[in-house]
Amino acid sequence: MGFKNVTDKIFWIGADDENLELFENQYPLDEGMSYNSYVIKDEKIVVMDTIDEGVADKWFENLSECLGNDKPDYIVVSHMEPDHAANLKGFLDKYPDTVVVGNVQTFNMIKQFFGMGIPEDKKLLVKEGDNLSIGSANLTFVMAPMVHWPEVMMTYESESKVVFTADAFGKFGKNGEDVFNTTKEQAEDWACEGRRYYTNIVGKYGPQVQAVLKKMQGLDVEIIAPLHGPVLKSELDYYINKYNIWSTYSPEDIGYTVCYSTIHGNTRKAAEYVASILDEKGIIYELFDLSNCDVAEVVESAFRYDKMLLLGVTYDGGLMPCMQDMFYHFKMKNVQNRKVGLIQNGTWGPLAGKLMKEQLEGLKNMTILDKVITIKSVMTEANKAEIKELIDTMN
Repeated sequence: MGFKNVTDKIFWIGADDENLELFENQYPLDEGMSYNSYVIKDEKIVVMDTIDEGVADKWFENLSECLGNDKPDYIVVSHMEPDHAANLKGFLDKYPDTVVVGNVQTFNMIKQFFGMGIPEDKKLLVKEGDNLSIGSANLTFVMAPMVHWPEVMMTYESESKVVFTADAFGKFGKNGEDVFNTTKEQAEDWACEGRRYYTNIVGKYGPQVQAVLKKMQGLDVEIIAPLHGPVLKSELDYYINKYNIWSTYSPEDIGYTVCYSTIHGNTRKAAEYVASILDEKGIIYELFDLSNCDVAEVVESAFRYDKMLLLGVTYDGGLMPCMQDMFYHFKMKNVQNRKVGLIQNGTWGPLAGKLMKEQLEGLKNMTILDKVITIKSVMTEANKAEIKELIDTMN
């Protein structure tokens, strides 16, 4: 069966792209990506979004199977990004009598993406708090600008107490057969890829996420239906609390993000020594070789832990490109409110500490320790003692 019951009136008709290796052509995927779409069947039939063109055939098959001989009355466009709206034109070609529901920004973007306007008699323009009765159920539209595009809106279905949240509460990875999260264990499993997804896709827009979370507090929500990842049918406080932590840039856990750049391996040895000290103390950390890691994982870790230890090597009088790239991503995703210790390496003119500090000062509310440990080519016993003291100071 190509569709699944979310409730007795709401049906999931999404699909997985198991072959996709990079989401947005930059975020590595181990298991592909899920795309969600929904149908609400009441006196009126509503389709909630389309999905990515890479799985268009499967989506149209699921839609047709779900609808049977019925025709949709409305399609709600929550988000115009192509991984959700790519099949809008094809849908309207197949179901030309469907009314398109969106806001001012939505219809502007439809023109940009598809070079077409929506006829006035097939357009329902909505704004914050507008309602659409579809029978015994009622849809209320909640604007969510910059979570994470300006046209984004959520939809609350009052009878089933379902909120369709667009990209919010999504995660990387496929759904497979397990479309619904109904247990605490599933919620905890969701957190890792949910965090990487949030911090890299939505992370820049914490204040906007806070604004929409406040709107959600006024709704009686029993199910969260995002456009990626599983439909969340229990433990909703867990998911909402995670979003509240991430969107306020508060540390989620006590621990370290340890990142290093190295040319010939000497700074790596210092980073591994840092890791050994943290192991001895039983302190949680994640260790990243910036030349050989997914920078999205680094951003996720920086959001998660309250402290960072950065080890940078001086390269042509500057920072290695991989370290510079990390700071670029930190700035883009609004990393803030962390305590940071610095270790630099340089054979004749160590400048990495100064340059890393300058980058960190461009971020908000970063507590940067004054003392920068300097390694000259190779870590010494004196450096080891300094590293131990630095970690003790940070704790």
